[in-house]
Amino acid sequence: MFILSFLARRLAQGALIVFLVSLLIFTLLRVVPGDPVRLMAGGMAPEALIEQIATEMGLRDPILVQFGRYMGGVIQGDLGQSFVRPASGASTGGASFSDSTRGERAEVLTLIGDTLPMTLQLAALSIVFALIISFVIGVPGGLAPGRWPDRVAFYLSSIFISLPNFWLGIVLALLFSVKLGWLPAIGYHGFAYTILPALVLAVELSPVLIRTLTSSLATIMTESFVAVGAVRGLGRARIVFAHALRNASVPLLNILGIQISGLLGGVLVVEFIFDYPGLGLLTITAVLQRDFPLIQGIAIVTSAIFVFINIAVDLAATLIDPRLEY
Repeated sequence: MFILSFLARRLAQGALIVFLVSLLIFTLLRVVPGDPVRLMAGGMAPEALIEQIATEMGLRDPILVQFGRYMGGVIQGDLGQSFVRPASGASTGGASFSDSTRGERAEVLTLIGDTLPMTLQLAALSIVFALIISFVIGVPGGLAPGRWPDRVAFYLSSIFISLPNFWLGIVLALLFSVKLGWLPAIGYHGFAYTILPALVLAVELSPVLIRTLTSSLATIMTESFVAVGAVRGLGRARIVFAHALRNASVPLLNILGIQISGLLGGVLVVEFIFDYPGLGLLTITAVLQRDFPLIQGIAIVTSAIFVFINIAVDLAATLIDPRLEY
């Protein structure tokens, strides 16, 4: 019963968040300078043609009318069509945007569906790497507060948080791809192309996770149940891994949910650096081309994903510690 009420409440909150994000993005895209129709029709197109295309596409209607029409399509699972990409997926513009091609523009949902699995793969691998790094560094630090493992954890997390992801991406590509030839770096032709971008994102995610795990585990190890476990004859390893880490994982899960929500900015930069064909690279291209429907569709999909991720994280934390309330 609790799970059903929890899911119903959080899904309602999530739907409101997605709606507000959609409204904000939709409004901002239409008040910023520049006319996407000019990009579609070409810089030399006459003004009459520009106005004709804009009117046919409904881009001269009031913003609220456009938004209502757009959300009506979203509710039916239609995120619209790209302004500049034909059904083949390539970018178009200028003279190629004619009456014969307007009906052949690519579906936004198809474009997102083609790139989203790549980004999810990258994000999942980066989270795995970040958790491995965090546990390898953070657990020894949490078990020895004030001593050298704790200081090492602090110094390493400080170094990691100071490294710009674009600089780290270039350095790792030069080292592991160009100099050593161990890993491929540019584009995507197999799972190996995900490793370097995932490492860059993992280094970006891990500092906060390291500090959270270190401080949380150090606090848990001072609790009375740890001393009681030792009196009952439980070994230190069992106390740490079966009991202390379970309790210390709750704040780690909460921080991880926040970190994942902020992962999009890092994904944009990393995918651009490595020419990784994911949602981040598609977003950058859509912004440069002022492809309104594609930008809006990406915003809706990513906000919905983040809502579901945070719901899953809160639910997992509640299952670990039933005393928590959300």
